[in-house]
Amino acid sequence: MGDGSWTALAPLIPKRRMAAKNSSVTEFILTGLTDQLELQIPLFFLFLGFYMVTVLGNLALIALIRLNSCLHTPMYFFLFNLSLIDFCYSTTITPKMLKSFVSKKNIILHAECMTQLFFFCFFVISESFLLSVMAYDRYVAICKPLVYMVTMSPQVCLFLLLGVYMMGLSGAMVHTGSIASLTFCADNLLNHFMCDILPLLELSCNSTYVSELVVFILVAIDIGMPIITIFISYALILSSILHIHSTEGRSKAFSTCSSHIIVVSLFFGSGAFMYLKPPSILPLDQGKVSSLFYTIVVPMLNPLIYSLRNKDVKVSLRKTLERKISS
Repeated sequence: MGDGSWTALAPLIPKRRMAAKNSSVTEFILTGLTDQLELQIPLFFLFLGFYMVTVLGNLALIALIRLNSCLHTPMYFFLFNLSLIDFCYSTTITPKMLKSFVSKKNIILHAECMTQLFFFCFFVISESFLLSVMAYDRYVAICKPLVYMVTMSPQVCLFLLLGVYMMGLSGAMVHTGSIASLTFCADNLLNHFMCDILPLLELSCNSTYVSELVVFILVAIDIGMPIITIFISYALILSSILHIHSTEGRSKAFSTCSSHIIVVSLFFGSGAFMYLKPPSILPLDQGKVSSLFYTIVVPMLNPLIYSLRNKDVKVSLRKTLERKISS
């Protein structure tokens, strides 16, 4: 080819490169939890069962708290919202994951993917801060019982809840905006069962340094601040419990906190394991298992933990069932 031909083609080369660089996929293909065909149907029924327990458990706890006036206290006000959040973010993730077990290609549009990411971040961050508010509520109840109803007045509870949802909203907006600004080129195979931050970063064909920095800072805040609040609250609670002389008093104080401690350990343990390690240390296939735990398993366990280990909930459930049977 002569020099004239190269000269004629030269202006087209940068344009083609620029077009390739700026091109963006319109849909993603979710690989799902596993590619082993013999496991697809058993896993479908397993997680369908998990989802049904999650929905029924959380909706039952919401209805129980709503119908029983004896549960209209700050502790159960926050538990009501915890069940609502668990129900919502499990519903954001699980139905799409179930589809991957029974379809050859689990396709999700770019806009749907960003929407799922937004609501996932919103509910998870909200739950993170709600658990810290619940720890503060237990601190006031045990360490300052005489001023509990004044300190945790309905106005204060609403203000704290508003702060929880504002943190969730702001975190979700920043995370989603950061991911939406990335460019996705030819590869649209998303190695996950949902639109999560880390697998989307791996698909991007431009620099992800800023987005990774944003993720690390926000996750450190969204996990770090609640964990510090929870740690300080329970340190003060433990100090107060040790000053209780009666064995019965100590036992009652510990039982009041035990359900919350279990939920906090499950939620933050799996979340920190997933997001506070670089992808090079934690491969995405292992990250799927961690994500599975706090998106599917934890929302299912929360209502079971709070109902089976909580005397007030069990008494209210028995009274409600007796009223239904007698009527």
